[in-house]
Amino acid sequence: MKLLDTLHRWTGGLIGLLLALLGLTGTILLHKDAWIALPHSTDPQVQETALLAETAQRLMIGAANRPQSITFATADFGLDRLAFADGAGAYVTQTGDRVTTWSSQWQRPELWIFDFHHHLFAGERGEFVIGIAALCGLFFVISGLILWWRTRKTFRFRLVPPRLTRPAILRHHRDLGAVIAPLLAVSLVTGAVLVFRPMAAVLFGPGAPEEISHALAAPSYRPVAVARDLDWAAMIVSARRRFPDAEVRSLSLPRNDSGLITLRMRGQQEWLPNGRTTVWFAADTGKLVAARDAADLSWTVLGYNALYPLHAAKVGGLAFRIVMTLSGLTLTMLGSLAVWSFWLARPQRKVIQPRAPAARSS
Repeated sequence: MKLLDTLHRWTGGLIGLLLALLGLTGTILLHKDAWIALPHSTDPQVQETALLAETAQRLMIGAANRPQSITFATADFGLDRLAFADGAGAYVTQTGDRVTTWSSQWQRPELWIFDFHHHLFAGERGEFVIGIAALCGLFFVISGLILWWRTRKTFRFRLVPPRLTRPAILRHHRDLGAVIAPLLAVSLVTGAVLVFRPMAAVLFGPGAPEEISHALAAPSYRPVAVARDLDWAAMIVSARRRFPDAEVRSLSLPRNDSGLITLRMRGQQEWLPNGRTTVWFAADTGKLVAARDAADLSWTVLGYNALYPLHAAKVGGLAFRIVMTLSGLTLTMLGSLAVWSFWLARPQRKVIQPRAPAARSS
């Protein structure tokens, strides 16, 4: 137990601040749609095929100002988002009128907060660090429950420590952590598996990572340039004809060596915000190449697809968003107070003064 306690304290002292920042930024992102105060952001979502097709045609026609992707409005956020090269972008109304533009993610707080929470401003390397932090956080949850069990009879629930002294902080940390442990586990496990897909084997079985990668892979198509005058409206109409009840979520140009334009849709039973129902079109001709119905995916893949909605509270409405807000704020408080108590409020070692030799009597 002493070794476990030492590992718990030292690891928390070293990585607690990062976990606190991840908890804080994650909590802010949970409510992103509510605090982006832009004109038309509260407009009702429109999913009429004709309007979607007309807007896509207007935004994507011509190579000069063509975005790399369009993310269409949701029920909670009434603007379409355009993404261009080098971090530039724009918000437009659902008819394609510009509302605001930016040339860098630093001009939009929701973008750089998202980049920090997912990548630490460092791309794949930062994502790897976040995955390690999530695993460390999961170790804190498990080891904390083991250490708390010895002192469970002294349990007392408090939202905040009664005093900012090291003993009070430690008692508060121990008891509050035990209460919120299940919520923290959900946040940390889902975050870790989303970063390290091989960890899906722990949740869904040994062959899960390969099954997930195979099921979610795009079809192969020769690398070709995007034709200048494609019929983008026809792509929307064709996809809607294939999946009439699905919500149109995003339209993306080919990436890397792919020659496929990707149209993602969200089926009625899908939790994932942008869905896994997907239609691919040839970039040189605009012809439909392949389609995938998320309803046909295996239970393993459906389970994996549910991880992000759970992590980001994209399911369960306001009630679950409040629950995950509590998880994020608790992680922020526990991580920051753990660092403060470990580095700044450590008990002072008593210095034992040598006793003066007794005076000899003559």
